[in-house]
Amino acid sequence: MQKFVAFFLSVAILIPTLVSAETDAERRARLEAQLQQVERQILNQRVLVENKQRERQSLERDLDIIDAEIGQAQLGIQARAVAIAQLTDQIEDKEEVIIILNDRLNKQRKSLAELIRQTQSVDDYTLVEVMLSNENFSEFFTDVESFRSVKDSLNDSLSALTEIKQDTEVQKISLEQKQLDEAQMKRAQEIEKANIEAQEAEKERILTVTKGQEEAYQELLEAQQKTAAQLKAQLFELLGGGGSIPFPEAVRLAQVAEQLTGTPAALILAILEQESSYGSNIGGCTMGDVSAGKDIMHPTRDKPPFLVIAAEVGFDPATQQVSCPLRRSDGTRIGWGGAMGPSQFIPSTWAIYGGFKKDASGLYSYVQSQDAIRTLLGKSSPGNPFSNQDAFLATALLLRDNGANGNYTADRLAALRYYAGWGGASNPQNAFYGDGVMKRKARLVGDIRTLTGG
Repeated sequence: MQKFVAFFLSVAILIPTLVSAETDAERRARLEAQLQQVERQILNQRVLVENKQRERQSLERDLDIIDAEIGQAQLGIQARAVAIAQLTDQIEDKEEVIIILNDRLNKQRKSLAELIRQTQSVDDYTLVEVMLSNENFSEFFTDVESFRSVKDSLNDSLSALTEIKQDTEVQKISLEQKQLDEAQMKRAQEIEKANIEAQEAEKERILTVTKGQEEAYQELLEAQQKTAAQLKAQLFELLGGGGSIPFPEAVRLAQVAEQLTGTPAALILAILEQESSYGSNIGGCTMGDVSAGKDIMHPTRDKPPFLVIAAEVGFDPATQQVSCPLRRSDGTRIGWGGAMGPSQFIPSTWAIYGGFKKDASGLYSYVQSQDAIRTLLGKSSPGNPFSNQDAFLATALLLRDNGANGNYTADRLAALRYYAGWGGASNPQNAFYGDGVMKRKARLVGDIRTLTGG
């Protein structure tokens, strides 16, 4: 544990307190340089882990792997600490821009109100009255030009107001995404800290039990192997409030999905298991719930397909439980909820595999021929995000489309794309997720073999 504490002190040293002599540009450049350096170290450490895993299993090899994985996780925490610092700066920049835009908005509204008052005073008189009130035609035409100028200014003000409101909305959306990224990174930090502590405890346990003897270690490994009877009694946790199902049933569902998509059953289970342990099931909400003054489900991206999915599948959209938005430790809301069932797909993602298509006017409808889940399973009803088999198949389809094919590198990349999207899959800060999934997959391959006798 002393090493663990010392490491976090080193992280604190890595990101020094901002001094007045450092400009914003210099800070950005420093953070970017630090991030690139740590990312190179992460890649080197991952190569070390992969090389060690190819060696014959032994006490020395496994202890080296634990040390390397701890080092890799520590570097990942270090990288995210720098990335969070960068995001914090960007969030502050966005917040300042929004303040400026809101100030402009208020000033423009006051200007608009004054122009409306002037326009109203002009409209209270007819042109004949205005003409008769002037002593000569020169003054009359001057007044007419002034009135036209007021109305032109009114149009310009309305245009400016619309533009400012649009800019403000864009900035708010960008800010919300950066806040979500920051919250997810901080959650990853907490998980990785717990993983490091668990790995250090495991290393100490191994050394205590074996006293550094290879023969004793091999006996420990043999004793840790689960029997088929134990696996049959084991439960598998489902996401989205689905509870637990027997492990053999989870294996069966994953194997059906593997037969239909080619995605390895162990990878499907590893993804669902890791997502569950990472807290994807973050509480039960319904579509109509409001959090921090906003609907829990994205009103334009996810509500329209959710309502159509509900109508076709046959559940009540008003009472069906979906995920809640993420929340910071202080309780403030981040992002959107609305993820559905064991696979925790948001409605707009489920629509891709469930045959729900959007037309040119933005309206969703169900197209049976494009329902991949229904077609592959030979069902007589639409793919249902709250059905275990349908959800397992959807996970398999997404992993397949992300490149999963049974190869270590391809499956790891598919897992990273599942977690961070195609853009974030190559980011070393997210390496922990792919590594975690592949460790789970390796264990699950053995468990499935023991369970099925294959």
